[in-house]
Amino acid sequence: MAKTNFFGITDTGKVRTNNEDTFIAKRVLNNRFIAACVIDGVGGYEGGEVAARLAHDAIIDTLKSSPSDDIIALLLKAFEAANERIFKERQANKDNEKMACVLTLALADVANNKFYYAHVGDTRLYLYRDSLVKVSRDQSFVGFLEDSGRLTEEAAMRHPKRNEINKALGFDAQIISKDYIETGESPFLPGDLLLLCSDGLTDMINNNAITTILVANTSLEEKGKALINAANDAGGKDNITAVLVWNDKSPMKHEATKPLTAAKVEPVSNTELKNTSPSITVKVDKKSGSSVPALIFLCILLFAATVWLAYKTFWAKEAKPESQPSSSQPISVTKKERNVAEQSLLDSLNSNARIVYLADSTGPQQIVISDSLIIQTDSVHIVGNGSTLRSDSLFKGPSFLISSSCNYVLLDSITFENFDVGLLLEKEVLHLRNVQFINCRVPIQYQVLFPNNTLLNGRITDTIFRKTGSK
Repeated sequence: MAKTNFFGITDTGKVRTNNEDTFIAKRVLNNRFIAACVIDGVGGYEGGEVAARLAHDAIIDTLKSSPSDDIIALLLKAFEAANERIFKERQANKDNEKMACVLTLALADVANNKFYYAHVGDTRLYLYRDSLVKVSRDQSFVGFLEDSGRLTEEAAMRHPKRNEINKALGFDAQIISKDYIETGESPFLPGDLLLLCSDGLTDMINNNAITTILVANTSLEEKGKALINAANDAGGKDNITAVLVWNDKSPMKHEATKPLTAAKVEPVSNTELKNTSPSITVKVDKKSGSSVPALIFLCILLFAATVWLAYKTFWAKEAKPESQPSSSQPISVTKKERNVAEQSLLDSLNSNARIVYLADSTGPQQIVISDSLIIQTDSVHIVGNGSTLRSDSLFKGPSFLISSSCNYVLLDSITFENFDVGLLLEKEVLHLRNVQFINCRVPIQYQVLFPNNTLLNGRITDTIFRKTGSK
């Protein structure tokens, strides 16, 4: 189905004889949202198709309900309905007792520049904004290795256990929970593009190939077909599905305002001061009878200015301490040294990478922060995988200072310890996933900057973080 700003397509591929994939691409909830969903059925020749169809219908039925303010709760409700229908079919039909499905569902709110998502399994959600960012995490062993940087993308695509998943819908009647289903929300800015796809696409072509297709000056329908063709040209070993959603609003353009600069004052030598008389202009009223009083006043001012300049020059010379360095001599400034791990993290942030990993091949890191790390990139996903950022004993500032130039920052599986202020924000762009603050006086501080002497109207809205447990 082709629309101006969303499109979905599925293909059997070159090897399979049936298609266990299905998708959703339609407007829902009184046309407020675009629903985009990719469903990949598993569990046998017919079982996968049945599971995918049951999940598809359950999601459509759930999204027919009236709009809810809690979109994440609505997504979980849709997953719960899908899980229940598949599980009941497994119980009723022994031929399909192994069937299940994996899926990714996104609701795009173009009017308000946001999208919400829920995910289970190894279907994927990508956001393209300047570069391709993988939003969802594969719930599989190989996916974990790839997301944590232990496997390259190419190595993960060739891994023999690539398609072994840890989570799916239909395994158990009570399996649905916020801990089991990955959920989240993110800005969806004008010009952004969402891609939801099954592993039949990402097992065949890499991120560079996908990006090349997405940035082409073509319609969404042409992009979708090009993705299918590229996967088939690479072998087409599985069913291939792709759904695209585009925020087609015009990107906002801001004119750069030239900053005010102080007038440059050239230094004047003592010789120039002695040989230069101040230029004073006196306006004489042409209607007055004589200009003699004005000339006398001018002479007095000229004499006083000469005496003042001579005095000032002499005093400055006498008052200058002999030990004071000349203004032409450079002043030595000691640059603060960071530890190796801290500097490596800073370099990664300054490289404008979209995903930054804290854990290395040895596992989670303990990084001591001696000075604030400023995040200025448009979008960044910092993956800790259990790493801890700990404040240096002499440092009292925030670990991260998230500047107003950012539009999306996701901190994932990180512990912040012993900071006076854990995180300092200049804009509401922060998303947390499995983040913990230990012994932090102020975990998160939001800084609002206004011009001086400005009348303000509006309100401070609540930012809600859900508590998922404690250690």
